[in-house]
Amino acid sequence: MSLRAKSFIKRTKKGNVIKVIKEHYLRDDIWCSSASCESCNHTDALLSATPRATESFRTPHYIVPDTNVFMNQIDIMEHPAIKDVIVLQTVREELRHLSMPIYNRVNAIVADKNKRFYAFSNEHHKETYIERMKDESPNDRNDRAIRVSVKWYANHLANGKKKAPITVVMLSDDRDNREKAKSAAIKCSSVRDYVADLTDTPELVDMVVSAKDASEAQAKVDGKIEYEEHLSQAQIANGVKNGKFSQGTLNISGHNYLEATVMATVEGKQQNVYIVGRKHMNRSIQGDTVAIQVLPKAEWKKTASVAIEEDEDEAMEMRAESESADGMDVDNALPEMPTAKVIGIIRKKWRPYCGFISKKSIHGTEGSTSAQNVIFRAMDRRIPSIKFRTTQAHTLAGQRIVVAIDSWPTTSVLPLGHFVKTLGSSGDKETETEVLLLEHDVPFQEFSKRILEDLPAEGEDWVVLDKHIHNERRRDFRHLNVCSIDPPGCTDIDDALHVRALPNGNFEVGVHIADVTYFVKPGMPMDEEAAGRGTTVYLVDKRIDMLPSLLGTSEYRLFISTKHGVRKAKYITPIAIDLCSLRSNVERLAFSCIWEMNENAEIVNVDFSKSVIKSKFSFTYEEAQNRIDDDRMQDDVTKGIRTLNSFAKKLKQRRLEKGALTLASPEVRFNLENDSQDPVDVELKELKDTNALVEEFMLLANISVAERIYAKFPDSALLRRHPTPPDSNFEELRRALSEFNISLETSTSKELSDSLDRAVIPSDPYFNKMVRIMTTRCMLQAQYFSSGTEAEQDFRHYGLACPIYTHFTSPIRRYSDVMVHRLLEACIDADLTYGQELTDKMRMKELCDNLNFRNRMAQQAARSSVELYTNLFFRNKVVEEDGHVIRILRNGFVVLVQKYGIEGVVYTSGDQVTSKNDIVYDQHTNSLTSGDAQIKIFGEVKVRIQIDGDLEGMRQKMKMSLIQPYIAGFSVEVEAPKASRSIELPDHSNPSKKLKL
Repeated sequence: MSLRAKSFIKRTKKGNVIKVIKEHYLRDDIWCSSASCESCNHTDALLSATPRATESFRTPHYIVPDTNVFMNQIDIMEHPAIKDVIVLQTVREELRHLSMPIYNRVNAIVADKNKRFYAFSNEHHKETYIERMKDESPNDRNDRAIRVSVKWYANHLANGKKKAPITVVMLSDDRDNREKAKSAAIKCSSVRDYVADLTDTPELVDMVVSAKDASEAQAKVDGKIEYEEHLSQAQIANGVKNGKFSQGTLNISGHNYLEATVMATVEGKQQNVYIVGRKHMNRSIQGDTVAIQVLPKAEWKKTASVAIEEDEDEAMEMRAESESADGMDVDNALPEMPTAKVIGIIRKKWRPYCGFISKKSIHGTEGSTSAQNVIFRAMDRRIPSIKFRTTQAHTLAGQRIVVAIDSWPTTSVLPLGHFVKTLGSSGDKETETEVLLLEHDVPFQEFSKRILEDLPAEGEDWVVLDKHIHNERRRDFRHLNVCSIDPPGCTDIDDALHVRALPNGNFEVGVHIADVTYFVKPGMPMDEEAAGRGTTVYLVDKRIDMLPSLLGTSEYRLFISTKHGVRKAKYITPIAIDLCSLRSNVERLAFSCIWEMNENAEIVNVDFSKSVIKSKFSFTYEEAQNRIDDDRMQDDVTKGIRTLNSFAKKLKQRRLEKGALTLASPEVRFNLENDSQDPVDVELKELKDTNALVEEFMLLANISVAERIYAKFPDSALLRRHPTPPDSNFEELRRALSEFNISLETSTSKELSDSLDRAVIPSDPYFNKMVRIMTTRCMLQAQYFSSGTEAEQDFRHYGLACPIYTHFTSPIRRYSDVMVHRLLEACIDADLTYGQELTDKMRMKELCDNLNFRNRMAQQAARSSVELYTNLFFRNKVVEEDGHVIRILRNGFVVLVQKYGIEGVVYTSGDQVTSKNDIVYDQHTNSLTSGDAQIKIFGEVKVRIQIDGDLEGMRQKMKMSLIQPYIAGFSVEVEAPKASRSIELPDHSNPSKKLKL
């Protein structure tokens, strides 16, 4: 071992420049890890003794990629065909500075022993470490270090004892680097040339990211449209600083892919700024953080009240993309809205997209393998079509595939990309579920062995012991009548409650939450995985858990198999053990919030404690409600539930008096066939008093805990805020309600709550719920935040009308609650030692940002799952049902069918309408009229529901057609019942009655 000194210049936080000298040890005992080598003292060699050979490199060999290969071709590196790879320390360090996402993906590959990627510490090896030469750039030094390491490996494997001849090949797309390698007698290849020799995996050629010059040349072939050049980051930063530009996240409309909004400050207030037309979007993509320049007021637009679906062929796509903002329809009855154009992209949110190849873009005879440009359409309609080159066009037709964007030159109508992988056949339920998980970036991989090693060694035999009470200062609540109330089939029981009378006439009320942090400690791989996942994701037929099943619940594992080039996904559900779940008649560790309350449910004092409980009952909402309603039941547990229910009503009334909102959303529940998991019934979820009972005490616990942790950690408490929505969000709803002489006041949540209570039409009992559903869509999303990053007046939760709030009550399924448990434990245990994970406000902010993203993705995945199963339920059926109009468009209207909680667009004009009609949009009344028939927001209609595919059969979408009011030449006739299209569903308002659909 030898010692060298490394020196470098560093600027301190105060701006001072200092010289830092570090000791750098060089070793001679870093092994090559080749199973073929007998010179190194391997204990467990990773690289195979028989790596693959190719046509160009006929000697079996290992691969050494340079940094740019990992940066640009990471999808290829992750492919199962690529094995026996040497990842140099130089490369990993460069990746860490260039891109943390790529760096993390490379580390994940290295951790997978089946891939045989060996991390070689060349910067610490005596024979591969090199000094930077005079006038040599850091990049050139690193390229030379890679070549030196490849040369060492080649000589080492050639000269040492070996079982079979093996060589080393450097992969680089840098022509200069390859020329220097060849002059040093180092075997090397570009990525494209190398994978072209792997004839057993032809898809690898399609996965190669084209060099920039090749992409630009391909783009110039189109030449149909030019976008403005983006400003530099320095120009953007300066413009934002002086107020000339604004920045925000691009959010493209789900009804109109040519219309987007960015939340930005205009004329001193935060509001939605519209961006209309692809030219003004200027190559930005859904989710990008963009810099925008507000247009002169003369160019401000109004809401484009029109629904647009993407065009079915490339020519029409180009036509649509070239439309300027001036070509969009506007609604002159609405006030002008600030309108802007994108002048630069601050941070791209490009990712691999799931979708399919447009069959119209495929040319040549069936079975042809000649390379051709094809058009990819993402499942997310907000993503523009992507052009990529492939030799598998005919093979990939009809398949769900993944494509990534490489670039979007100013001269290209469409972004340019490359093929990543095939998922499976279109319409296959497992494939479509995998698609929605990938589309919403939901981590669904099986928990690794390293993570599972963090679980208790006793496994399912783990039990609560006396030491948990005596050594951990836990309170013993096992003698109390604790019970839980949850939805049917719930296995991740986070919370339980109890109430008992006190001698002074008051009551002790307890909320007991699963003590997940006893098992999940900071720094554990399991903790890091849970922080990354952020939340459990609930789909219609399964759930993707945040924690392994031993702690939480049944874990749905997704296994992928490949046969004949097609990947198949299958979920397998192991038996749950649930060491954290507060199941009945089992002793469990808990974190308890205990209040003393008077008979009016007013808090006298509150206390927090780690505890041990033994729940007496695990009720469903219905079972608990039946106990409340059955006067014959007078046992202590039932009396306790009645007391809790009484207190909950008083707590809720006080919240409502303070301005808490009662909103609504059309939530549905599917009944699935046991074997196939196909939906056989769909119904709206029914809420009972016991739902509110649990909710009120969970809200109260969250508020009490928020106050406590903020007092102890004023700069780093993890809290949750719900921002006040801008008044402009309510403009369309306010205008619709004015038709009924109903005003909507939104200055405070109290005024809005009172307005919603007054929004009643006696003849339409569903009207008020519909207004609340539409109000929900005007809200901003609640967010986690670190208390030190926001002003205290901005902590407020608008919807709950409370000044401070957090999440404490669901640690099995939310990582935010795990962190709050740690903060709370630090508040009540003076002897507890903890690190910066609880005190560093910026570290807490980074965690909150990830939790907000994961929570948003989980919600969107859940909605996509409902949409998938809704389409499956209505497939091969024709259903006629009553609905309400919730939005008027210039070319149609949106209908909410309350029975199923679904909505869809009924088009009145455009490519989706085959018959001519005289339906006219009236901008003054915001209605569609034809003769005596008028369609307005909140109006009742009858529609036919069926599932149609698109022209290529690659997208299943719900089609709604108007039956009533009857409009000649437009409305469809009522269809007589057909045996082949009927299914019996229970009418849940009358269990003995059956409906024929």
